[in-house]
Amino acid sequence: MFNPQDFVNALSSHPGVYCMRDRANKPLYVGKAKNLKNRVGSYFKEHDDPRINQLVSQIANIDITITSSEKEALLLENSLIKALKPRYNVIFRDDKSYPYLFLSEHPFPRLVYFRGKQKLAGQYYGPYPSSIAVKETLTVLQKLFKIRQCDDLFFSNRSRPCLQYQIGRCSAPCVKYVTQEDYHLQVNNVELFLKGKETSIINDLVKKMELASQTQEFEEAAALRDQIMRLRVIHEQQVIYRQQGNADVIAVGEHKGHFCIQLLYIRQGRILDTQTYFPKQVGEGTRVGVLRGFLTQLYLNQEDKLDYPHEILLNENIEDESVIAEAMSSVAKHRIKIYVPQKGEKVKWLTLASENAAQALNRKISQSTVMTQRWFELKKVLGLNQNLTRIECFDISHTQGEATIASCVVFDVNGPTKAEYRRYNMDVPANDDYAAMEQALTKRYLKRKAEELPLPDLILIDGGKGQLHRAKKALLECQILDVLMIGIAKGEGRKPGLETLYLTRSQSDEEFIINLPPTSSALHLLQQIRDEAHRFAITGHRQKRAKARKHSPLEEIPGIGLKRRQALINYFGGYQALVGASQEAIAKVPGISAQLAAKIYIALHP
Repeated sequence: MFNPQDFVNALSSHPGVYCMRDRANKPLYVGKAKNLKNRVGSYFKEHDDPRINQLVSQIANIDITITSSEKEALLLENSLIKALKPRYNVIFRDDKSYPYLFLSEHPFPRLVYFRGKQKLAGQYYGPYPSSIAVKETLTVLQKLFKIRQCDDLFFSNRSRPCLQYQIGRCSAPCVKYVTQEDYHLQVNNVELFLKGKETSIINDLVKKMELASQTQEFEEAAALRDQIMRLRVIHEQQVIYRQQGNADVIAVGEHKGHFCIQLLYIRQGRILDTQTYFPKQVGEGTRVGVLRGFLTQLYLNQEDKLDYPHEILLNENIEDESVIAEAMSSVAKHRIKIYVPQKGEKVKWLTLASENAAQALNRKISQSTVMTQRWFELKKVLGLNQNLTRIECFDISHTQGEATIASCVVFDVNGPTKAEYRRYNMDVPANDDYAAMEQALTKRYLKRKAEELPLPDLILIDGGKGQLHRAKKALLECQILDVLMIGIAKGEGRKPGLETLYLTRSQSDEEFIINLPPTSSALHLLQQIRDEAHRFAITGHRQKRAKARKHSPLEEIPGIGLKRRQALINYFGGYQALVGASQEAIAKVPGISAQLAAKIYIALHP
């Protein structure tokens, strides 16, 4: 039996981290302390805050880790919050993927916007604070150095330059308008530019311009002159902007227990981008607690985040800002100052962030109120006495049976729970939506039952009786009984508001037809969920279809490498012309034997 007083008496006064756990040993709250005895002991004194009282009532054990310093405790605290996701800690969106610029490893490298796991061979530059920052930089680099962006398959199959060459943003290496040596000089300039060495590039280009003038290559000299002028303008702007400094401006807003964080990225003296965050969980329900949680999660959980500002401006003072600043500075490799500004331009930035936080919070609360009203109306329409806490909706998307995808979206009384959305690849006969629906539900609920994950109170099916019956069959096979199900059949002309609802339960033979008026709040909720499932399905389908169509059958043929694929495309002038060629015509391509031509022809005409 956990005895709080005995536990606190046995604690040391060292800095450290504590993890409170419930009777099932699940983490409730993780915190750090300058003095463990004082901090942990404070939880077991009288509190007016109901959140603290609720937390304390569930504590069955506390894990303690002593650290050598408060800074070390702060870093460990954030690692544990990220790993354990305790119920009472402030939790924001986790594992945010920051954008990079990616320079591929290729004889003619491509430079592209990149977000995700860094699996591809090449150089990654960043991360950048936002997609806007990456795209602005990419546009500048395209205009200055004309590095290609196209993927390797597109590059290898070109017989003439694309639009990027026509608008002066690519040097067309695909059709050998530039030598590999000259192209790599521009790639090297890109790397120097991204390292902030514009002066080195300018000096090198000036030498080349002078040499071109001396050898009377005046067209080349003029092109170099224009490039130098553009670079000098950018360089002068960068010098001014760097003097003005970089800062992140962070304001917390609060209304009746709801919180919002607004973040302004000030880069090179101007507002580059803004981000709005809403905590998924609120532990210590104070403005300062939420702000501190945001600071530590955003900056100390992103070890690879290179674009740390020199200043972080807050609209609230936090008690351990010096410790947080020290920890951040050690990660960023430069000094970071955290403070509340009192005058000048920085106060204007903070005011703007605070106003945006307040407006975003008002919009969020308004949307939540509408969702609650719709949810209540749906329960009333369905005659439900028990709780309706979770709705899941399924939709199928394909193009004449190609790249069939099923989607499942999840809603609760607060709206969509996007972290629980899932897509499923379907292995069914073409155009068989009934079989796809059955397979989708079988895949989902067999897994959820095996893993003892929450099941929905209501399942929506985008479709009529046929889809609903196959969905019911899947649930019975999964031994999921007594779940309410609704099939949403589109009305005449597929007009919103004319839908017919087919209502049943997974183990019941009874079926009811409901037609709600177009003004019904319950119908609006069902339409919203149905439309979200459709959106999620069709975006997944399009991605799968595009990936399949981009893949060339030539890549599957043994003996056909990149050079032979290029030779085939160049010989016929394009992929479609190759598909239309006879086996004898293919055999006439240099380097293609009659035997290989036969394999190619068969692969192109399955």
